[in-house]
Amino acid sequence: MLKFKHFLTAAAAVSFIAAPAAFAEKVTVGATPVPHAEILEFIQPELKKQGYDLEVTVFNDYVQPNLTVSDNQLDTNFFQHRPYLENFVDEHGSDLVEVAAIHIEPMGIYSRKVKDLKELKDGATVSIPNDPTNGGRALLLLQSAGLLTLVDPTSITATVQDIKDNPKKLKVKELEAPQLPRSLDDVDIAIINTNYAIDAALNPLKDAIYIENSESPYVNILVASSKSKDKKGVQALIKALKSDAVRTFINDKYQGAVVPAF
Repeated sequence: MLKFKHFLTAAAAVSFIAAPAAFAEKVTVGATPVPHAEILEFIQPELKKQGYDLEVTVFNDYVQPNLTVSDNQLDTNFFQHRPYLENFVDEHGSDLVEVAAIHIEPMGIYSRKVKDLKELKDGATVSIPNDPTNGGRALLLLQSAGLLTLVDPTSITATVQDIKDNPKKLKVKELEAPQLPRSLDDVDIAIINTNYAIDAALNPLKDAIYIENSESPYVNILVASSKSKDKKGVQALIKALKSDAVRTFINDKYQGAVVPAF
């Protein structure tokens, strides 16, 4: 039985904490709710058997999880892809490092107003994430869908200023990633990260009208600091996350909306 613990930070929502055990070593990780915290909750019992109490703090943004690991408040985090980590390290100069590649969450285009991108009218409004790497990823997806072209067609950090051709004169609205599902009533299409789509009861395979393929380079990773990466508990967490049991769990639970990357 999992206990619930509330944290008084702006981003933290709730933590899943395994019941304490004598002489157990605590391993702490920050994660976004779906699918990251769900995957971590799944491996809690296995780590418990190995003598580790996995404490998961759930965040609803993409900044605080990195700051808490950088400040050594948490051992690890599990929420981001490689380009986001690289951009964060460049901007903040932190010592965060990737320690394991776990899964891919294909980004998708969603709509409550059209069922096919061919139905989009000139001047349609599209909402995309406002952080640099996910915003660039969204623009690349729009380019892949044939809706626009970029000055550099391979740039993962492209911004709306880098749009070269926009034949439908799409109006791009930049929002924080968690707000994108809520924007669906106000825009023609929204580009949503899979974790937030699932959390909003959207099935990427059924509800997205266009989606990244399984070869997406945006692998979701477990991240630690230089001080925590070699801890025995962190190494045990890596092994548990890359197990056959987790591969089966991901495939069975998410039915292709989340794809194992190990």
